[in-house]
Amino acid sequence: MKDSTEFDVVIVGAGITGAIIAKELGAKCKDLNILMLEAGTGSGSDFKDYQKFNDQYYNAWAKTPNSPFTNSRFAPSPSVLSPHNIKQNGPLTDGYFVQEGPFPFLSNYNRNVGGTTLHWLGTTLRMCPNDFQLKTRYGHGVDWPLTYEDLQPYYRRAEFEIGVAAEVDEQNYLGIKFKKGYVFPMHKIPQSYLEQQMAEGLKGLMFEDEGEKYPVEVISTPQGRNGMPNVAYVHEESGKLGFTPVGAVGNSNLGQRCEGNANCVPICPVQAKYNALKTLHDALKNPKLTLLNQSPVSIIEIDSDTGQVDCVHYKTYQTDDNGQRANIQSHSVKGKIVILAANAIENAKILLASDACTKSGQVGKNLMDHLVMITWGFFPKGQDIGAYRGPGSTSGMPLMRDGEFRKNRSAFRVEIGNWGWNWPANTPESTIVDAVDKENMFGQELIDFIKEQTSRQFRIGWEMEQLPSEKNYISIDNKYKDDLGNYRPIIHYRLNNYEKEGALVASKLSEAVFDKLNIESHTCYKDKDAGYFEYKYKDCEQWKVFKSTFNGAGHVVGCHRMGSNEKNSVVDSNQRAHDHDNLFVAGCGSFPTLATSNPTLTMAALAYKTADEIVKQFNSKCDE
Repeated sequence: MKDSTEFDVVIVGAGITGAIIAKELGAKCKDLNILMLEAGTGSGSDFKDYQKFNDQYYNAWAKTPNSPFTNSRFAPSPSVLSPHNIKQNGPLTDGYFVQEGPFPFLSNYNRNVGGTTLHWLGTTLRMCPNDFQLKTRYGHGVDWPLTYEDLQPYYRRAEFEIGVAAEVDEQNYLGIKFKKGYVFPMHKIPQSYLEQQMAEGLKGLMFEDEGEKYPVEVISTPQGRNGMPNVAYVHEESGKLGFTPVGAVGNSNLGQRCEGNANCVPICPVQAKYNALKTLHDALKNPKLTLLNQSPVSIIEIDSDTGQVDCVHYKTYQTDDNGQRANIQSHSVKGKIVILAANAIENAKILLASDACTKSGQVGKNLMDHLVMITWGFFPKGQDIGAYRGPGSTSGMPLMRDGEFRKNRSAFRVEIGNWGWNWPANTPESTIVDAVDKENMFGQELIDFIKEQTSRQFRIGWEMEQLPSEKNYISIDNKYKDDLGNYRPIIHYRLNNYEKEGALVASKLSEAVFDKLNIESHTCYKDKDAGYFEYKYKDCEQWKVFKSTFNGAGHVVGCHRMGSNEKNSVVDSNQRAHDHDNLFVAGCGSFPTLATSNPTLTMAALAYKTADEIVKQFNSKCDE
């Protein structure tokens, strides 16, 4: 390692967490020299980069979450195409992950400038207050070292940065409260015709579980995408009235409003949906911030005398047009403060490779994801419900996000899908292929058939919370490294009966919804599905077997748990490492539990809390 340059702050990862922290430090501590190291490609401010993403998406045969984005052999991203049922003799090694099982981990993330917000759906739900006290309230998992009230002001700052579109009067359920007079930056994204039809059709339906009755209601979901600004919005810090939507990076007139392009995942073509490039674009206006892409971190080096992070070791790479090796170099850099702000799995991988944060024994442990069970079917003939229009989902059913039932089984969120059977059956492409190849259709007959079929297709995603478990963890091994010589994550993953019991209840609620709406179910699970499972349960003194399939939600959480001390956790409530006081390990990996909300908003709120803590540390240099 020939070069060793010192910065005030070194941030590893240029996703939403790293971007928010960099932006905040640049605004409030203007004298700080900040370095960001990103494993993947991208500049964070060039509109041409994003146009290339769009072109790659249009040309991709499989429209997977990462299909528009660069996947370097030297900083690979996991793919949803890799996992399948794990054989008894495992492991499964044909993707970036090494899957030890017994259940495959079915989610991915994006290793490029902008991170996984490049392909997220844009759902921005707050957590429920009881989610922070799962152990105390329901006897499972652990409690967070902070409360919903502690996080409230940071939620408001995150909702401004992302530009959340929602209505307070629809979101104040299950104990979720808002500051008096608060409104979201933008009014809610209009609910789809399908969702409006469901809301009307489900009126009066009550679902009974464990002797309790729950009203089945359809309400809009908070969205991180541009809609109609709320003129009554008041900025949390400046007091400025109103909100101005942020358009595409490098082309601000584009993406001022959602255009309903219906491909939010994997990419919003106009950037009406928020992505971290928008925050990073503002952060990079700071001349003291340097962003280095194609610079994956290998290890952080710990000083044995002080216990602090002494330096960060990373490698740079370039590739030719064929993606082959060119000019790989090793570097090291010092930072007074070091922040690991990569994906939860990547953060843990670096800590494991560095033999860092060892006192709690929790590094890499408690890997979690939302386990998505999908049910799908046809609305009655002649009932066009407008599938394949607008964002992927703009409404859900909140009834099972929290309750006393969590003592016995998983809570779940209900996501209503607007894109027909796209997820479970790869429609409309598969509909066309089957009509042509199997039914020999062509011409007007084919056109009429496709219209009639696709207009009635419907699906629901049932997203189960997953308990933290030390049996779900990542590890590393010298046998498994990428082409740059960095470790590949080894995933050890299984399901608990807690989640399976939640899925069983979700299937019963699905049946009630389908019956009420006269939906003809086409739900079908196969034992060859990657996420197939069976659950033996007792019903009316008889043993039965519930069969289903889980999918990954892309909500990678856990691996460097937040907690009160070094014996039970890796970081504190500010995401500072207990073992090394100049190290912060930030992001979804800090979540002690998962609950039912998509994690991005809470991750962003925690990033603001972390940034405030670092600002305090540098208060002698900061502008008050």
